[in-house]
Amino acid sequence: MVSVKIFSILAIAATVLAAPAAVEKRSFSGDATYYNPSAGTNSCGTQASDSDIMAAMNVAQMQNGANPNANPNCGRKVAIKGPKGSVTVTIMDTCPGCASGDIDMSPAAFDKIADQAQGRVPITWDWA
Repeated sequence: MVSVKIFSILAIAATVLAAPAAVEKRSFSGDATYYNPSAGTNSCGTQASDSDIMAAMNVAQMQNGANPNANPNCGRKVAIKGPKGSVTVTIMDTCPGCASGDIDMSPAAFDKIADQAQGRVPITWDWA
């Protein structure tokens, strides 16, 4: 009886220890807008052009620290689906006016998912 209880306890402990760690939420929704990144240096410390396939992440999910140039989200890829199609962009900036889930895109990237005349469109996105 004692050996069965010990075996059961060990089996439970092994199951708990083998469980995968919490996984980052992978699917998000929000709105996409576009802006002109060529206007200056972005929060990741680089410069981009309006023709680059890049975007600015909302403040809440960008999580800039004391030095936003060292943010680990700089350079990460995001796969975005919009009403007209999909695109994978590189995160290179922060959007201070965006709500959680929103992404502000370069004109070239926005053109892949919507018409610029729409200005703001609903999207879903995942870290790529």
